[in-house]
Amino acid sequence: MPNTVEAILKPSRPILGSLDMSKRLKPNRYFKMLEKLQFKLRRIQQAYLHSGDSAVIVFEGWDAAGKGGTIRRMSAVLDPRGFKVWPISAPRVYYRERHYLARFWERLPPKGAISVFDRSWYGRVLVERVEGFASDGEWQRAYQEINDFERLLADNGTRVVKLFLHISPDVQLERFRERMTDPMKRWKLSYEDFRNRNNWATNEEAVEDMLDRSSTAWAPWYAIPANNKKYARVAALTIITDRLSEGVNLEPPPLEDEVERKAQELFGNELKLVAETAGRTD
Repeated sequence: MPNTVEAILKPSRPILGSLDMSKRLKPNRYFKMLEKLQFKLRRIQQAYLHSGDSAVIVFEGWDAAGKGGTIRRMSAVLDPRGFKVWPISAPRVYYRERHYLARFWERLPPKGAISVFDRSWYGRVLVERVEGFASDGEWQRAYQEINDFERLLADNGTRVVKLFLHISPDVQLERFRERMTDPMKRWKLSYEDFRNRNNWATNEEAVEDMLDRSSTAWAPWYAIPANNKKYARVAALTIITDRLSEGVNLEPPPLEDEVERKAQELFGNELKLVAETAGRTD
């Protein structure tokens, strides 16, 4: 899938305004690509469970940009014993009395696991900045704190993948309308979603600052045009699988001798036939 996204290592502003929001994927191509990407995700998870690698995936984006739908395409194929999704909302009192990064330290993945954050520590420089929950000094200081935090993760062997899903205001409004008319999706909407639209320009400025000041060599930002959900999902999963598989042997580990010996006793020629035909598509 060529030219789907750009890593923002040395961005020029405006970043969001430079994205091609017309990018789309036709359904047939989408489903074929999605199947391949989901299979690769399964191979990555199997490799991580044996290698001890770990990863943190950060999803940020506008309300109704498609973060949840993309995450569901991951959750559908990964074993929950090594995969955890953390939906992040306003901190409870316990965490408001502590450093804002405290609740994220506690949710980092152990060795061999993958954790997804549906919104993240970047709330400090986004909603907390815009709504005045953090002072100017606090959110300005947070850029260096976050960069250091992510550098600690990377130095400890945890891969950090950060995605921002961008949609236009008119597409967001249409998705709000769809949610209102679907009883199974109405729960996703809140008054805050509508109120935030009134602060679009202010929020966009905060996003531009975030992409500019916290995209690093060890944890670059990827901005994805998400007016078309299918395109955005495939683009996001392409980035994730590329970053998580880089330098990792995705071949299934060999069986332990005792396991293989016992399997031969139980299955004999049947096991040999399966091994000989593995990978055939005819």
